Amino acid sequence: MPAPLLSIATDPILPAEADCVVIGGGIVGVSAAYWLARAGQKVVLLEKGRVGAEQSSRNWGWCRQQNRDARELPLSTRSLALWEEMMADLGPDIGFRRCGLLYLSDDAAELEGWAAWGRFARGEGVDTRMLTAAETAERARATGRSWQGGVWSVSDGIADPARAAPLIAQGVVKHGGHVIQGCAARGIERAGGRVSGVITERGTIRTGHVVVAGGAWAGSFLHQLGIAFPQASVRSSILSVMPGAEGLPDALHTKGVSVTRRGDGGHTLAISGRGSVDLTPGIVRGARHFLPMFAKRWRSLRPGWTQGWTSGFETRAIWATDRETPMERMRVLDPAPSVPLIRETLARARALLPALRGIPVQASWAGFIDSTPDGVPVIDADVGVPGLVLAAGLSGHGFGIGPGVGHLVADLLLGRDPITEVVQYRLNRFRGSQWGKVAKF
Repeated sequence: MPAPLLSIATDPILPAEADCVVIGGGIVGVSAAYWLARAGQKVVLLEKGRVGAEQSSRNWGWCRQQNRDARELPLSTRSLALWEEMMADLGPDIGFRRCGLLYLSDDAAELEGWAAWGRFARGEGVDTRMLTAAETAERARATGRSWQGGVWSVSDGIADPARAAPLIAQGVVKHGGHVIQGCAARGIERAGGRVSGVITERGTIRTGHVVVAGGAWAGSFLHQLGIAFPQASVRSSILSVMPGAEGLPDALHTKGVSVTRRGDGGHTLAISGRGSVDLTPGIVRGARHFLPMFAKRWRSLRPGWTQGWTSGFETRAIWATDRETPMERMRVLDPAPSVPLIRETLARARALLPALRGIPVQASWAGFIDSTPDGVPVIDADVGVPGLVLAAGLSGHGFGIGPGVGHLVADLLLGRDPITEVVQYRLNRFRGSQWGKVAKF
């Protein structure tokens, strides 16, 4: 079974014009459209398949500050408050709650790394606490064993990947925007060098602004415009089990396995950092950009298959805008999970948490995590085409910071003071001094 996802009905009619068109119905795209609509903009959100059907429903659901790279931490903090603001407007079904995140370890070096991060983060106002032996024993009682230490990130939380993006999309409609599913954007029209319209499979929308929030598809779409966006994707495999396990932490991370309570009462199981690197045009052409990333993380990555190549999302071919494009041939990226990794994940989770033994598997799935060379997103309104904003390359961190990324996109488009500094998110950083500065977490 694929990842669980709420289905929503959306507008079948394509508006003729808009203040802004957002391309991509993942957590970043729906959040950008939501904040733009709340600001009174006439916004159209285009999704080639189903809202939230790719990585935005295939992640753990964590909304964390804990262990964030310093370049992302302010945006992470703001995003937590924005999750709460969205939920106050749209209702509790989004599933966000500040339940706290629990980290456990028997590795002295890992614990010292967390402690060092905590000393920095507390100076930034983050409530993160190293646990004493007694506190660790109390919080880890569901494991039935002792631990050397741990971290309790008090103000962090989780949201529901199965519901968040679709319900935020409904919020776009609530505030006067349009959401169109099953409609791929094929290209951008320009007049005088700047954006003048978005060409879709159903016709053209006249607009002066466009947001490219296409996740793993962003690089190939920008390539059509002559914009180089170094992007590579890792195929991650995870699973969920049915409801029935009681007494577990809502969100638990260990080096062996991580476990998260789902909105339906079941649990998502995953091994942090483990993934398969499928051969794709993006990896082949961008190898030099990603050498520092692979050098740092090669121990947790495995050679993949040809799924990434045949899916077409990293093609560097130039397509015609009056014919079917790769996005229409592959409406939803739904790669096959690694069966050995799924088995290993389930075995580790049941060994760690006795309450999971005997609980049946609900579903297993894979997703393509699009990454930048430094593991930090690109959020930029100056990428070479006036009127175009890029928000992609969330590098496996996007679900939790999606509301903040979307708000920052709206800030850039509307000329408002941004909610955080933006220099660290610019695309041109890959041309020079940022090379090799890979995110630590």
